[in-house]
Amino acid sequence: MDFPEEYKYTEDHEWVLVEEDVATIGITDFAQDQLGDIVFVELPEVGDTLEVGASFGVVESVKAVSDVYAPISGEVVEVNEALPDDPETLNNSPYEEGWMIKVKVADLSVVNELMDVAAYQEFTEKD
Repeated sequence: MDFPEEYKYTEDHEWVLVEEDVATIGITDFAQDQLGDIVFVELPEVGDTLEVGASFGVVESVKAVSDVYAPISGEVVEVNEALPDDPETLNNSPYEEGWMIKVKVADLSVVNELMDVAAYQEFTEKD
């Protein structure tokens, strides 16, 4: 499993990379591995407002349909337009090309509450 060190992680297996006040969000390598071949992705619209813990999208695989939850609150400023047409990108490149959305963060302090790479690795070993 690949877990980049500069990212933050959630118990729902989302990752977050914050640059200034914009967070890029996607699902982790662990999540895509557990889901299997991803066949459908539903994303929010630019301008949508997200609340921590609320579902912002759906990932459907050959095994299951899973909601994707917002690890932070804020306004969606960009969505990965390629994913709906090429959902398997989440399997092939969950951190680079497979990012899902970019959000203007409402409260940067929330990022400190997310897991670092060591905590997430430990969490996935229990899962």
